[in-house]
Amino acid sequence: MPIARTLSVSLEGLIGTVIDIEADLSSNLPGFAIIGLPDAALGEARERVRAAAANSGCPLPSRKLTINLSPAAVPKRGSAFDLAIALACLATAGTVPARSIADTVHLGELGLDGRLRSTIGVLPAVMAAERVGIRRVMVPLANAHEARLVEGVEVLPVASLRDAAIRHGAELDQVVVEPIRPEIAPEQRDDEVDLREVVGNHEAVRALIVAAAGGHHLLLVGPPGAGKTMLARRLPGLLPDLDHAAALEVTSLRSLSGEPIASGLVTRPPWESPHHTATAAAMIGGGSGRIRPGAAPRASHGVLFLDEAPEFAASVLDTLRQPLESGVVRIHRANAIAHFPANFQLVLAANPCPCGQYGAPESSCVCPPAARRRYLSRLSGPLLDRVDMQLPVRRVSSVHARMAGDDSSTSTESVRMLVSRARSASVLRLVGTPWRLNCDVPGSWLRGPAALLPSTVTSDLDHALERGGITMRGYDRVLRVAWTLADLDDVKQPSREHVGQALFFRRGITS
Repeated sequence: MPIARTLSVSLEGLIGTVIDIEADLSSNLPGFAIIGLPDAALGEARERVRAAAANSGCPLPSRKLTINLSPAAVPKRGSAFDLAIALACLATAGTVPARSIADTVHLGELGLDGRLRSTIGVLPAVMAAERVGIRRVMVPLANAHEARLVEGVEVLPVASLRDAAIRHGAELDQVVVEPIRPEIAPEQRDDEVDLREVVGNHEAVRALIVAAAGGHHLLLVGPPGAGKTMLARRLPGLLPDLDHAAALEVTSLRSLSGEPIASGLVTRPPWESPHHTATAAAMIGGGSGRIRPGAAPRASHGVLFLDEAPEFAASVLDTLRQPLESGVVRIHRANAIAHFPANFQLVLAANPCPCGQYGAPESSCVCPPAARRRYLSRLSGPLLDRVDMQLPVRRVSSVHARMAGDDSSTSTESVRMLVSRARSASVLRLVGTPWRLNCDVPGSWLRGPAALLPSTVTSDLDHALERGGITMRGYDRVLRVAWTLADLDDVKQPSREHVGQALFFRRGITS
């Protein structure tokens, strides 16, 4: 058959496009051409496919082979097209029935010996195929468990090109090969850290619980050793399990990042803590070839923790301003735009000054006032304005240090149940709206007839706005936190005390 067709998937971010792979066999001089905007890795597929086919006992014909990737205007990147190209070429020679491969999506990189290597992004690729009605995919054996996470799709795992040809009906003898298996990293357990281990800093613990219940962003300022990192590390454990849609999204981001996937979906909120030397591309994503998600997208539905936040480059911190508002990262390149979800909770930790000792008891700060102001001003005003809660964290005294953290009421498990109840209350109140958490509710709705609070409740907040102590965005964020406090206390609407406590959480480092 001179022309054979099959399917594969091209990914831009988490968005996949099904690609038609057309192979034409002509009687011209032997050659192998790939057209349709392939990148360098895909252009090298001709050598991998030819060697893999020969070493699998089903060599390609010594004639001119032309591979067209359609739609031609869509950029194609990576080596996941190898399997589809090889089977289309074998179908033109009659080795593989063309009808068998026509309605199957093929994903996988070929080794020179014909074995299939694991491929990144298999889960979002299979999800893209399922969305357009394709019900059969063939993937490397190492990615089978990942592909099977998508319901309603028949997954054909194969270890080599020869196995793939036999599965499609090629009359070849079965040859047992040792499949290439990726290393599976063990899943991190949430019970490694527990909130009951935290002693003292009751205000910070309370702020952590409020942040978990409402999905609020948090800034912790305190000297070294005050427990900022210890508190932040316990936040993911306070969050409820991910629902099915969020679990699919988080697992897809992990797959696209090349991280190992366990046997099932990721059901616990992720934790990302990039080093302060991270670049803007490392923070939000990028790359010269395939656009990879950065730390912010990988933290979606979880926690992004920036320790020593003032040490990050200002340009890197400011890249988070737009994702904090929209919940989406958009990376623009000359020939592509990649979209990644970025619905994360931001936790910032900072020292009060360059030496870290300002305000610490029995310690002397050597930083002049100008240096202290300059240090914290590295966190720009527009970024801090998007942080709902800003709180000082003090070192634990010797009295607290001798106290045993055995109060089960503050254990991670018990607080997670409290957080789940508070979130259920917000979901019930917001039924009929596109929002589920208090952190997502716009100020126009909070100040509208559906949630308008009496002036006697918001009097302190109104005075702070009139005096210029907070901005209008800060006003709305205080209202969001106040509603979360009300949900935690299981009352229908915030009281004046709730609004006052929310205002304290907003202005804690300046009050």
